[in-house]
Amino acid sequence: MATEKSSTQPKDRSKDRIGLVLYYLYLLFLVASVVIVARIIHIQLTYEPAEAIAPYFRPTVQKVDLEPERGSIFARDGRLLAMSTPMYQVYMDCTVLKDTFRDEPEKELEWKSKARDLSEGLSRIYGDKTSGEYYDAIIQGREKGSKYLKIGSPIGHETLQEVKTLPLFNEGAYRGGIITEKFDTRQYPYGSLARRAIGYVKDNSKSNGNNHIGLEGKYDYVLHGQEGYEWLKITDNRNRIHNYDSTWRKAVDGRDIRTTLDIDIQDIADRALRRQIEDNPKIEGGCMIVMDVKTGAIRAMVNLMRDTVSQRVTETYNMAIGRTGEPGSVFKSTTLMSLLEDGKVQLRDEIPTNHGVVKGYRFAADSHIYDYERQNNTDKISILHGFEISSNYVFRQLAIDHYGDNPKKMLDKLYLYKLGENYDFDLDGFKAPTLPDPDSPYWSATDLGSVAIGYSVAETPLHIVTFYNAIANKGKMMKPYLVESIEENGVVKEKRGPSILNGSICSRATADTLTVALKRVTEVGTGKTRLKGARCTVAGKTGTARIVLDPKYTQKSHNPYEDEFGRKQYQATFVGFFPADEPKYTAICVIYSNLNREIFYGGTLPALAFRELVDNVYAIDIENGEVLTERHSLPLWDEQGVSSAKAKKVKKVKTDKGDAVQEAENTDEKTASVE
Repeated sequence: MATEKSSTQPKDRSKDRIGLVLYYLYLLFLVASVVIVARIIHIQLTYEPAEAIAPYFRPTVQKVDLEPERGSIFARDGRLLAMSTPMYQVYMDCTVLKDTFRDEPEKELEWKSKARDLSEGLSRIYGDKTSGEYYDAIIQGREKGSKYLKIGSPIGHETLQEVKTLPLFNEGAYRGGIITEKFDTRQYPYGSLARRAIGYVKDNSKSNGNNHIGLEGKYDYVLHGQEGYEWLKITDNRNRIHNYDSTWRKAVDGRDIRTTLDIDIQDIADRALRRQIEDNPKIEGGCMIVMDVKTGAIRAMVNLMRDTVSQRVTETYNMAIGRTGEPGSVFKSTTLMSLLEDGKVQLRDEIPTNHGVVKGYRFAADSHIYDYERQNNTDKISILHGFEISSNYVFRQLAIDHYGDNPKKMLDKLYLYKLGENYDFDLDGFKAPTLPDPDSPYWSATDLGSVAIGYSVAETPLHIVTFYNAIANKGKMMKPYLVESIEENGVVKEKRGPSILNGSICSRATADTLTVALKRVTEVGTGKTRLKGARCTVAGKTGTARIVLDPKYTQKSHNPYEDEFGRKQYQATFVGFFPADEPKYTAICVIYSNLNREIFYGGTLPALAFRELVDNVYAIDIENGEVLTERHSLPLWDEQGVSSAKAKKVKKVKTDKGDAVQEAENTDEKTASVE
């Protein structure tokens, strides 16, 4: 029997060692992974590096403010009055590629040749230096290592594009050295026209009212918009890119403002006022306001003040809303309105003339009454005629006769007419008027008579013109306003518009009666010389008042209206509306004199300016043109002056601006039909 031989195979221990190594490596990597993950979680959630070394591990970031684009200001028809325009200041890095060309003199010479061509172009575009001066500045800057050489003054976008086409600059910042800085500037397309009403903003501090003027200042919160910001980080090559790990806020551009101003009327008013005061050094300044009767919208607001040094007349102070004074005889309309409304008088009523002296009062005699008595051989005068000749005696006497026992009743009427209070207006600096108080211990026996003729009160031109506008509007007093709407990209976001101050300061009958009286002033009274014959009928009133002087001028004279040399200052006014029977505009012109011995009457310079305003505003209104229907025949001539066989039909229309000929299609007729 065969015996089986058993044999055992030896174990492969190398495989066990490999598996063991892999096992330990697996454990090692597992532990390392756990540690790394734990470390990541720790860093992300709780770890804060030491303050001393933290900046070295973080990229440099910088907060940059994003400026909004300021809104525009428009005239009523959409023409721009104020707008923001980007401007660019150009600089040059004169050291660009200087080190690179140090060992390559031929390339340095080529660079300088381009710099010479660049200088010629800069001289041509900027016109402030010769090409040689520009070239010397660039070469000296290169030698001195100037990296920020200023080139000329700020320029617009179109000019910048031309500058960028010049040699060197057309190679960009890194090879040509051009550097540009953009900033916004405020542009006023119509220059000084309505400049004080439009205003300005010098800075963002509202603590100083002198920095925020006019519509720009009052509506800065609308026009300015809202600033934004972003964080930029610096890359290795010194570029700045948006840091998406930081918060940011987009800038919101300002909204636009549409005003009630009519540029054509503003220009007419500006020229009319300027013509009367510009060449007269005795005039300190003046203002003119034009208001739409039905709505109270301000169509023009002119403020011209003479500079004491240069003697130039410019818009530097808004007298229309910021200067109060005794208005004089234009205030007599308030007295007449009160008397008519209370049923105390009618225009045809007569009172004794009494030689122009109010009994019991130490007023100076009214010379108008003395002349009237002598010329007409009478001792009575009608209220209408007293208004026509602007008699102080008549209106003092009427006020004393009818309100002497209750002066407060007459003063209450003035508050009803909004002549004793300051209401909200679209410009800051609207000064409050003042009226005397009959219950005050300072009230004197003469105050009632003074108030009746426009003294012992203080009113702005805007208050006076608003009152007269109510007469033109049949007793309805509209609130004056300058802002029609607030808009965004042409879409109205906030509608402003007309509002009523007092629905009825008087009856329609009283307003009509006053209109009759005001028309008589311009037809036969104190406004006749300058206003009669205007292109349309004007209803208005003249006013001449002395101005209370600074006490330093009256210390020796002891007269608040006169200095020691007998010199005075005057406020001369004309206010009214036109066309008188169907009023469309109410306007006021006030002129202030310097200290001198000459009297300036409301029926002279202010009335002349008002007349020019009326004639020109009437002329530009298309509704006032006349169409002539008469037919005529005219020969047509060619360029050589020979009658042409081929003629054109034309239509001739006569308007207040002159004759206009409108061409129609060519015809084969030998003559043209003219209508």
